[in-house]
Amino acid sequence: MPVSRPRLILASASPRRAELLREHGYAFEVMASPRPEPVQFLPGLSPVERAEASSEFKARSVAKLVAVGWVLAADTIASLGRRVFGKPVDRDDARRILRSLSGTTHQVITGVTLLDASDGSALTRHDSTDVTMRRLTEREIENYLDSGAWEGKAGAYGIQDQGDAFVERIDGSFTNVVGLPMELVKRMLDEFARNAS
Repeated sequence: MPVSRPRLILASASPRRAELLREHGYAFEVMASPRPEPVQFLPGLSPVERAEASSEFKARSVAKLVAVGWVLAADTIASLGRRVFGKPVDRDDARRILRSLSGTTHQVITGVTLLDASDGSALTRHDSTDVTMRRLTEREIENYLDSGAWEGKAGAYGIQDQGDAFVERIDGSFTNVVGLPMELVKRMLDEFARNAS
C-alpha cells in the first residue's frame, strides 16, 4: 500500500520546474523563496557544493513560512572546470557566458533539496549532465541575445527553447538541463516516503 505524502511545495518561481513536475504527475504548491539567492560563497567550494548549498538555502527559506509539507528546492548552474556560470545579470554578462561555453563540453549541475518543514529533516543531492555546445558565431550569439531567451537561464541558454540549436550532445538527464532532474527528484521523494513510514 503506497505511503501517503504530505503536501509538496516547490520553492521556485521557475515555470520550467513547475511544468516538469506537472508533466510527471505531481500535485504541488508554488512558494518561491522570499530571500534573494546567495551570490557570495565560501572560497574553495566546488560547483557541486555551490549548487547544493544554494538549493538548501532556498528550501530552508521557504520552510520557515510553513508548518507542514515537503519543500522541494533546486539550483542549476553551468560549470566549465571550476568556473561557475549562473543566471546572467544583463546582456553583456550573457554574451560573456555564451562566448565562454561556445565550443565546449561543460557540465550543467542542479542541486536539489527536499526538506520536511515539520521537523527540518532534509536530503540534498545533485545531478550533473555533460552538454557539448557547438562553436557559435558572433551573429548567432547576438541574435540569441536579441531574443531575450537567455534571461533567467543558468549558462545564459535554455535547452527547451532556441538554445537547443546550440547543443550538439547531451550525456545525462535532459530534465536536469531544463532545471529539475526528475529522475533524482523521484528517488528523493521515494526515500523520504520510506523514511516517513
